[in-house]
Amino acid sequence: MPRRKDIWRCGIARYSVEQILSAGRIGPDIHWLPEEPAFTFLADPFGWRDETGLLHVFAERYDYRDRHGTIEALIFDTELRLLDRKPCLVDKWHLSYPQVFAGEGAVWMLPEAHRSGGLTLYRDHGGLSDWRAECRIMLDCVPVDASLLRHEGRWWLFYSPATNKASKQAHLHVAWAEKLCGPWTPHPGNPVRVDRASARPGGVPVMVGGRIMLPVQDCNLTYGGGVRPLWIDRLDEGHFEALAGEALGAPAACAGMHTLAACGDITLFDVKRIDTSLRGLALDVRRMLGGYAR
Repeated sequence: MPRRKDIWRCGIARYSVEQILSAGRIGPDIHWLPEEPAFTFLADPFGWRDETGLLHVFAERYDYRDRHGTIEALIFDTELRLLDRKPCLVDKWHLSYPQVFAGEGAVWMLPEAHRSGGLTLYRDHGGLSDWRAECRIMLDCVPVDASLLRHEGRWWLFYSPATNKASKQAHLHVAWAEKLCGPWTPHPGNPVRVDRASARPGGVPVMVGGRIMLPVQDCNLTYGGGVRPLWIDRLDEGHFEALAGEALGAPAACAGMHTLAACGDITLFDVKRIDTSLRGLALDVRRMLGGYAR
């Protein structure tokens, strides 16, 4: 029986995240990134506008031949024409979910690397192309899809534990710190939320109408089955109160969506299709037999 493979594709919606939330769906004005070669994909897109107006998109590049993720950087002009593309961050362990943000006088990247056993914060040392490890963020567990927000004078981190499949998809943890490199204090209520439909982070937390909106994945039927807003109405050292909104409508027929990343007047996202072909099964057999070299 062919094994299923999620094949992701990234898009850039020419709408702010506030407009998407108001409409309840993404579309129809979408700039799609081209499909990748067979059994490879780009996913988890996050954006950054530089001082010249160029859009830098950072995304996970994944190849089923070696099952190893790296971070790619794609640069677009104001008309969303691709100007350049190159590897951005490569390590011996799998990398994904590269949230990029500014703070404490620098630009930072916080990619997921749970197979390294933790979470590493990277600092840009020039041109959004020289990323160097700054510190290890110590939490109450090894996190997946850690998502950062500056709120009321503190840094807040939302994440799911990599402990097992259930915690990855259904548990939400929170921690806070005065400085990016910590020390970080886990919330005493962790997990602050347990729900397969609205717990695992799925994009950039933002303030909308005075409320914190954390994009979360709906994993009720499948991993990355959809994205819905989690509206956080109380967040402090002893409390967490939130209400999940309806899942956002996808821009096209797809089997799922798991990232929604606000970037000014545009929003980045990804959708998936599921491959169950015999070619995919043959690829797995060849990989297990050592037919693909890293």
